[in-house]
Amino acid sequence: MIVSSNMGAEADIIFRHQVVDVMSISTQVSRFDSVAACAETIGDAVIESSVVKFVPRIRSGSCANIGPRRSMEDEHIRIDDLSSHLGSIFNPSIPSAFYAVFDGHGGVDAAAYIKSNATRLFFEDFDFPQVSDIDAVFLKELEDSHRKAFLLADLALAAESSVSSSCGTTVLTALVLGRHLLVANAGDCRAVLCRKGTAFEMSQDHRPSYLPERKRVEELGGFIDDGYLNGYLSVTRALGDWNMKFPLGSASPLIAEPDVRQIVLSEDDEFLIIGCDGIWDVMSSQFAVSLVRRALRRHDNPEECAKELVNEASRLNSSDNLTAIVICFSSPARVESCPPHRRRFRSCNLSEEARNKLKSLLEGN
Repeated sequence: MIVSSNMGAEADIIFRHQVVDVMSISTQVSRFDSVAACAETIGDAVIESSVVKFVPRIRSGSCANIGPRRSMEDEHIRIDDLSSHLGSIFNPSIPSAFYAVFDGHGGVDAAAYIKSNATRLFFEDFDFPQVSDIDAVFLKELEDSHRKAFLLADLALAAESSVSSSCGTTVLTALVLGRHLLVANAGDCRAVLCRKGTAFEMSQDHRPSYLPERKRVEELGGFIDDGYLNGYLSVTRALGDWNMKFPLGSASPLIAEPDVRQIVLSEDDEFLIIGCDGIWDVMSSQFAVSLVRRALRRHDNPEECAKELVNEASRLNSSDNLTAIVICFSSPARVESCPPHRRRFRSCNLSEEARNKLKSLLEGN
């Protein structure tokens, strides 16, 4: 994220305040209809039977680079086995993993604080029911807890004396629980799912250029100046930045409320990419998916894929810090090396007279 050039600081934003009716605009209208085709509602996300048709084999890799900036304000989390990390919060027999990217601005303090306290803020402070099967009730409670976690984290930053009121961060989280994927986002980090080679965006970039966000901002008394919220921030949602937010209990143009999306994974879902905006500023979601898919078929190494994404963004002259995580759900079918192409000649039938002439020529007669 980028702060207005007048302020000379980088900015990414992600949190939310009070939810108001106009917030439905952001959840109902999306710049990518493909997500609607990919995503399933919570009610549809119930496991149809006790037989799980697809169980993801989770593995991941990440890469972070300062890029051309003078300081590194990105942070990230990568936990492939969340059950062992947290203990008994989730059923250990259900595969679980948690990932997050944080793009700080006005300094790294806000992003570093949320990263350091993430497991407490997103999991330990909530009383999750112990279930053997994941049903619609559990998924709804999980989604609600993530929304609350973003808001509580925002409040925690307001109360944290070590974090300046002009410091903030965008946040995107991805939780895998069995076959279920939940993505929550506030800011302009992005999550992209690869489904049979096609990119499906699992998050919405919260930028002033996104019309539902612009409308919400203006209805709450904010303004957009040259693509910046109140002439200062390049995002419309972030945690922290309390110097730009109204007092507690008041709806603010800058909010920490995340968009949350859920889908049920299938064997068609190959991997998820999550990254800070330094990646997405210079490449499309489909470009990134195609790059990672080709790389996985070469070496099946998500860590190397993340490095290749970051290196490609650098080659394309990204002006920001660079952070990417690649989360694989299954092993790709390896592409066999192609044998050398053999020239094919058109066959033809020669008359006896032609064969005799050819023979005569070859014999030098």
